[in-house]
Amino acid sequence: MSDSPSPRETYSYLGPRGTFTEAALAQVPEAAGAVWQSVNNVGEALDDVVCGRSIAAMIAIENSVEGGVSATQDALARIPNLRIVGEYLVRVQFVLVARPGTKLADVKTVNAHPVAYAQCHLWLDAALPTHGHIPATSNVAAAANLFETDAADAAIAPPGITKHLDVEVLAENIGDNDNAVTRFVLVSLNTVPLPPQTGADKTSLIVELPEDHPGALLEMLEQFSTRGVNLSLIESRPIGDALGRYRFVIDADGHILDERVADSLLGVRRFSPNVMFLGSYPRADKAPIEYVPRYDDNVFIEARAWLRGVISGDSPSS
Repeated sequence: MSDSPSPRETYSYLGPRGTFTEAALAQVPEAAGAVWQSVNNVGEALDDVVCGRSIAAMIAIENSVEGGVSATQDALARIPNLRIVGEYLVRVQFVLVARPGTKLADVKTVNAHPVAYAQCHLWLDAALPTHGHIPATSNVAAAANLFETDAADAAIAPPGITKHLDVEVLAENIGDNDNAVTRFVLVSLNTVPLPPQTGADKTSLIVELPEDHPGALLEMLEQFSTRGVNLSLIESRPIGDALGRYRFVIDADGHILDERVADSLLGVRRFSPNVMFLGSYPRADKAPIEYVPRYDDNVFIEARAWLRGVISGDSPSS
């Protein structure tokens, strides 16, 4: 009998070892002792989940400096039957590394993941004003590429890269924002049970405007505002079938089992037939959701009871 792990014991993440994504996966208690499968990109990670090679995948979805990760947002919009089951925050810092013996003055070209490069561009422009950039699939891969090709002289990498590769640190703390944080989400199939309500939850979805007309976006947003639901993220992404056609990636405060959130989603679904529910899950910061008392669950429940009574004639109409 084989002792190899089953797909249910495997988690996929953007590798290789040492990436910020691996650090996010380390925060998942259920992943302890499981097999961690390194992949090259978001699409591969999600394909592992869809095809059953992994029980879940950890992917970056938002950065406090650069905003949403477009590759992740587009992949979630394109691939059906997925569900976000948790989110995790990782503080991101960067170092500039090179092959041993390289000096900062020798650096002409830098290998870096595009998101990391964007977060370090001010430092790079000041320290290496004439440098060139070669994109990498991950922050660790950028450093590993230094030993596979001489196309780049240096790489942007996580601070712990020296534990994994024989590189020399040319500069530390090269990020433009000391408080930069990347938000990661754990994605599984939509057949898994919804995480329970905690009072500190987030609901993610993707909505397409049914048609382009003045006020269309406002009409969609009103489905949340009139029910007292705050949106912590709203970003547009092109649908791709025509110029000017966009879908909106939305994070709403609260859980789908919260009455105000559920009623908002019903309104959104009536407004647009193209709504993708990505999941309700605990917030990584565990901050309780604040809302006006008139949007409490009991208010919605009482209103429905009143309406049933009016229809049945069991209660007065006012």
